[in-house]
Amino acid sequence: MKSDLRLEDSLIFDFIRPNASVLDLGCGDGTLLASLMKEKKCRVQGIEIDEQAVYKCVAKGVNVLHGDIDSDLPDYADRSFDYVVLNQSFQQVKKPDLVLRESLRVGREVIVSFPNFVHYSARIQLFFRGRTPVTPSLPYEWHDTPNLHFLSILDFAAYCRRRHIKVKATAFVGKTRRVRILPNLFALVGIFLLSNGEGIGRVNGERFKLPQDQG
Repeated sequence: MKSDLRLEDSLIFDFIRPNASVLDLGCGDGTLLASLMKEKKCRVQGIEIDEQAVYKCVAKGVNVLHGDIDSDLPDYADRSFDYVVLNQSFQQVKKPDLVLRESLRVGREVIVSFPNFVHYSARIQLFFRGRTPVTPSLPYEWHDTPNLHFLSILDFAAYCRRRHIKVKATAFVGKTRRVRILPNLFALVGIFLLSNGEGIGRVNGERFKLPQDQG
């Protein structure tokens, strides 16, 4: 059920239209895909490298492959899914540029979510403690983190601009609610809905633009 989802997963759920085909790269225990399957009648496929998480997906009735998203995407045909989801997995892959390029090839639209490394709590820890920050969205110590790349919301927005990736919609998440002001400073997680092509996208008639000075 959508009500059982974390806030960021619920927002990703809202981005996806009913009856769509969805490929979730790094789908974890399959909770998001199970909700999409049951409530939006989506056709879903997950790829997950953790064997225990694969078993949990199967228990939920989610179609899942035990695989590595750094290497498995070339097996999929162009535009074979309506959506490709990288939910907190983009910063964990070895070659994020390649994975995102392949995701945009395989999916008509791509949803990317990632922890915002420059959230104000991380900045405070770096400045006053001189230590690698630990936050609700980055809960790992430096020696056991699965994250290979650390980026901010502004970093990702600039990345998309340089590569002519269209940002169609965004959502930003704090500890308990959505963040609508200065997301680069106050958001723990950024969520971007992307497609190929230049320009600023529209969703429900609303234009997206992330100013350069937002935190």
